[in-house]
Amino acid sequence: MEVKSVYFKGEVRLMSYKEQADVFKKTFGLKYEPMAVSFTNDEVSSGRYEKTSICKAMKLASEGESFIIDKDVSTCPGGSQFCGLSGIHSGEKKRRVQNFLTKGEKLTSSIVTFERMQKLALPPATELADRIVICPLEKAEIRPDMILFLCNGEQACRLITLDTYWDGISPKQQIIGALCYSAIVYTIMSGNTNMTLGDWTARSHQKFESDVIFLSVPYERVNNLIAAIPHCSAGDAEVHIPEEFQSD
Repeated sequence: MEVKSVYFKGEVRLMSYKEQADVFKKTFGLKYEPMAVSFTNDEVSSGRYEKTSICKAMKLASEGESFIIDKDVSTCPGGSQFCGLSGIHSGEKKRRVQNFLTKGEKLTSSIVTFERMQKLALPPATELADRIVICPLEKAEIRPDMILFLCNGEQACRLITLDTYWDGISPKQQIIGALCYSAIVYTIMSGNTNMTLGDWTARSHQKFESDVIFLSVPYERVNNLIAAIPHCSAGDAEVHIPEEFQSD
């Protein structure tokens, strides 16, 4: 059965998470699993519950694993803060973070530029939820808050074109910042589709491939994105070029 027969007959809103994942994988030839990210206070039983960082969970979930992360198993203080599993750093704890980012990871030139980067962005997801579920979309058991794609430039271009097909509004972007913030938290807090390269430490430490772009789409926009596929040339609509626009 062709993918088009799944979503072209007015059944988009009835699609299962697995059907949605199949549409994305077949339409765009994705190398990695599209991931469902959910912030929840409910108990969730399906997924690995073990010590891990959020960026590592993202990498492994794109390869088929599922994770449940709360304050007790999140191993990255920065990820815990950005994703709301711990409070905002202050006092001596903040000083340690400043020192680590500027003199350890060397990602910003000074504590001033580090603070500027923090203050000019949307705030973290402070106390949003007790736990985060990160899993392949096809394995999702609860409604995702967003879909995270690990894709290349061409795939990102097609996805964003489809995402904006119906309204023509360019989403506001948050390109820099910690990977967990720019790839997850910004979209959660803003409701914007976002495209980011992540931060260099996370990319290199988790060994994400060099051409990977992180594209985050709020789940409430997913149905319209899928519905655009048969109508838009970034999906599978045939391009018709008038004769006067055709070159010799």
